[in-house]
Amino acid sequence: LMAASRMAVSRPSVVAFQQQRRGFVDYLVNYPDHVLQKKAIQCKGGTRLGEANPTWLKQPGDTTVLAFGAALVSFGLLQLGMGYYNLAFNKNKKE
Repeated sequence: LMAASRMAVSRPSVVAFQQQRRGFVDYLVNYPDHVLQKKAIQCKGGTRLGEANPTWLKQPGDTTVLAFGAALVSFGLLQLGMGYYNLAFNKNKKE
């Protein structure tokens, strides 16, 4: 009786050998590696970069991010300046 229970436990199930369908996990795990391509872009131009070729503007989408950030900072500074002007000259005051 003891040998029969060991045989039942040690015998692998047929279901255990079937491959799982992983869906989005395969998309997250099996993607192409672009590290060497990005490294080549960053290292292009040697070690003396300076203001003519900054590292933070080398990738394709970097100028878009820079423009969006500059627009946000400009808008914030404009709002700040308008607020200080209104406080200094007592303008746009609610009665």
